[in-house]
Amino acid sequence: MAKIIHSMVRVTDERKSVEFYKEALGLDVAGRFPFDDFTLVYLRSPDNDFELELTVNHGRVEPYALGEGYGHIAVVSDDLDAEHARMESAGLSPQPIKEFKDERLPARFFFINDPDGYKIEVLQKNGRYR
Repeated sequence: MAKIIHSMVRVTDERKSVEFYKEALGLDVAGRFPFDDFTLVYLRSPDNDFELELTVNHGRVEPYALGEGYGHIAVVSDDLDAEHARMESAGLSPQPIKEFKDERLPARFFFINDPDGYKIEVLQKNGRYR
């Protein structure tokens, strides 16, 4: 059986990305590994051991083409309204809260974008979203 341990995104500005993920999601640097051509930065929440790997290719200044296959990373919150207000006051520009009212998959959520344009879905902790 496989255990998912991390997801990787390429970023152009390590400092901005680390600050964003700390402010938005409370992720701290769990490890930083510089190599000749790139640096790997692993971010983790104290709540679990899943990590987000930031890959910083040295010398890269132009934005990455995110493509049409990537969707988003999802996180849960105990209090979606408070989290939305906190992110708004921090200047993170969260999108408006939306709801699925279908009883098969009820959900309240909003999206934010990181400094490189990657989407992050913030869901109210409920049902299958734990």
